[in-house]
Amino acid sequence: MEQQPEARRDAPPQHAVDSALITEPVDQADESQFRISPRIEDWIGVIVMALLVLITFANVVVRYLTDESFAWTEEFSVFLMIVLALVGGSAAVARDRHIRIEFFFERGSEARQRRLAIVSALAVAAMFVALAVLGVRITWDEYSYGETSPGIGVPSWWYSIWLPVLSACIALRALALAGRNVRALKALHAARRDGAGHMDASREERRP
Repeated sequence: MEQQPEARRDAPPQHAVDSALITEPVDQADESQFRISPRIEDWIGVIVMALLVLITFANVVVRYLTDESFAWTEEFSVFLMIVLALVGGSAAVARDRHIRIEFFFERGSEARQRRLAIVSALAVAAMFVALAVLGVRITWDEYSYGETSPGIGVPSWWYSIWLPVLSACIALRALALAGRNVRALKALHAARRDGAGHMDASREERRP
């Protein structure tokens, strides 16, 4: 009886949904499996969020005290929010934490789940490769025509260049995720072959 509280304390966190207990999801890969840790995206996201808070707070204080606001804050805040979304997307792809339709994904064998994960990761990679290519074209056009931002008049490509860069990062993360699932699928097939081989060997030994 005394061991039950300890077991509950060590159990993974759970939450109730429709009167059912659902275990919190865990990352699909350990940090050791990443060549480049997704903590880089985490720290970039923290820095960007801190900048957003500071800029917004400073703008509110200045507007309250002087009835004016910094002209550059809205433009720069929009840029930072886009960067934050892309960086967060990169971290989510690296850890395989993007939303999916679990009804289809979790039905079937583990091998089927791995195949679906590979297809999903390749689709994500293809999408962001296309977005990176289009982003390069947009950035080049803005650079060629000398377009400037409407708020503070800086070159527009200073902002748009980060779209292809971060899109390429997400595509690379998706390809790495697909590679991990391919290796896991191969290991699963190898384990099944070994298991089948052991079963055949045991049957041969049992024969008179």
